[in-house]
Amino acid sequence: MKSMEVTATAYNSIASQTHKNHPNITAWGDKLKPGMKCIAVSRDLIALGLTHNTKVKIEGLTGEYLVLDKMNNRWMKKIDIYMGDNRDSAIRWGKRKVTITWEVDKE
Repeated sequence: MKSMEVTATAYNSIASQTHKNHPNITAWGDKLKPGMKCIAVSRDLIALGLTHNTKVKIEGLTGEYLVLDKMNNRWMKKIDIYMGDNRDSAIRWGKRKVTITWEVDKE
């Protein structure tokens, strides 16, 4: 298991926060639906084993989240938690430091 502290924000599948023509499609091509437990990761975290479909535990949240999206290159040590189309939940989450934990693939 690996863990690290990251900055965590939240996002919604709306055009102003994602790809304007396809707000429900991730950078890896997955289709997002409200209720899914998934995150986007900054690209520096991909090299640390947070690749597509990696299961992640997030401090303060229950269950596991799948890595289904990746963020713009400008972000470092950051995750974005998917909150469907509920903008109020995303705003309430805000920006926090959290510890995430994941299993590193042993290929």
